[in-house]
Amino acid sequence: MKKLLTIDGGGIKGVLPAALLAEVEESIGHSVVDYFDLVVGTSTGGIVALGLGLGLSAAEILGLYEELGPLVFGGNRLIRALQHWGIAKYRPDQLKAALITWFGERRLGESKVRLVIPSTNLETGEVYIFKTAHSPRFERDFKTRAVDVAMATAAAPTYFPTYWLTTGVPLIDGGVWANNPTGLAVVEAVGVLGWPREDICVLSLGCSTSPLDVKGARTFPHGKAYWATKTVDVFMAGQSSESLGTAAVLLGHENVLRISPVVPGARFALDATRGMRSLRGLGASEARKALPRLRELFLDQPAEPFVPCRTL
Repeated sequence: MKKLLTIDGGGIKGVLPAALLAEVEESIGHSVVDYFDLVVGTSTGGIVALGLGLGLSAAEILGLYEELGPLVFGGNRLIRALQHWGIAKYRPDQLKAALITWFGERRLGESKVRLVIPSTNLETGEVYIFKTAHSPRFERDFKTRAVDVAMATAAAPTYFPTYWLTTGVPLIDGGVWANNPTGLAVVEAVGVLGWPREDICVLSLGCSTSPLDVKGARTFPHGKAYWATKTVDVFMAGQSSESLGTAAVLLGHENVLRISPVVPGARFALDATRGMRSLRGLGASEARKALPRLRELFLDQPAEPFVPCRTL
């Protein structure tokens, strides 16, 4: 059985899946990534995926978030809100400095597991997906610095500025098209790696889910002022549903395990560090509930070692 792990985008809410995986690692006494054949993460999920691939424990990644959150998303919130209308809400310096501390000059090709990290080319509007050399066709990405991959996938519009690779390619957050990358992971497994769909199962981790609140739109024809605050929520909900649906159609519902606890709509925000303690608790709680099923589907035996087609 080939096992996939996917991790959604969600800013500081990445504390939740990091905490969940840390609890799993503490329970099994091993690195959780050793049990998966492919890991796909978007934005904050891409940072978690890169950390796991480069050998960090989930507990270390959780510590990174707890250290990084107040630095990246700190400052006067009123000033940040006013800036939000004219420039990116946050400067990327603190995020990049922290990632350099953790990843150094290590390259994507040093990952011990197959990785897929989505971003978006702002010049062309095309998807831009970083991949380890798990196919002979992938000739370039494995040489890219992990820091650059992380900064590109996490460059969320309005929150962070566009991230420019040294090659001159301007990239933004992969979350604009694959915030929930479950479907992308399954397509990669079936279409690129050629794994039989009946032999694949996927663990899909979200950063919490909130009910879609657009009841006013069902009874009144609202205009720009209303939809300006709702469009992103609708887009994200639809994309996630489509992604999970794609995975379920290809693999069967029984082979897709989704963990993303439902919370009230205003409970957590992408940049609200005050919720980190609760997010950590939610992750630990979800791990406790899911462990029996995780052991059955994903943790019965380690995955075969990843042997890339190209090496550094």
